[in-house]
Amino acid sequence: MAQDRVEAVERALTVLEAFDADRPVMSLAELANATGFYKSTLLRLLGSLSRFDYVRRDADGLWQLGETPARLSRRQDPLRLLAVRVQPVLDRLASGLGETASLLEQAGGQIECRLVALPASALRHDLRPGATWQTITRDSPCPALAGGVMVVHPLPGSPSRWLALSGPEGRLVPADAIRALAEASAGLEAPSAEEPVR
Repeated sequence: MAQDRVEAVERALTVLEAFDADRPVMSLAELANATGFYKSTLLRLLGSLSRFDYVRRDADGLWQLGETPARLSRRQDPLRLLAVRVQPVLDRLASGLGETASLLEQAGGQIECRLVALPASALRHDLRPGATWQTITRDSPCPALAGGVMVVHPLPGSPSRWLALSGPEGRLVPADAIRALAEASAGLEAPSAEEPVR
């Protein structure tokens, strides 16, 4: 709802979101290009963010994140950040294979989609977080998909969670999906069995 938005806060967060592993340090011009904001607007936002050490300006005039984001992240229990670790993996799977990538979890007698990354293709398994279904067999969390297929791989250290790829039958090659899921799963640090998804 519009009344729940504070435009200045959203602009400041957009500035912070511009910094990532590929661009940890940026000039004002690069920040303007990344955010779409005028330099005058950026200078005001950066001034406020720097007063609280969210960003810092170095001797060369380049901007980078300050200490505050790292300090705030230390307040989170690292074991509770499953979504932070898994979502980038799902994003890479979806963009790399062009199929829907998801994290599934067994909750009682149902399977729930907890996280998902959708490919750019219009023809896809349009799965959404929160979607649930009954298990068909005791050995597989996969639902019946008319004209589609789902392939899963257990998440390391968690017998009730799976990484999954799903898409149209004939386009999604199960052997390729199994290989990609196994590689993605191996790259994830084993989470605690009690770790919640945020």
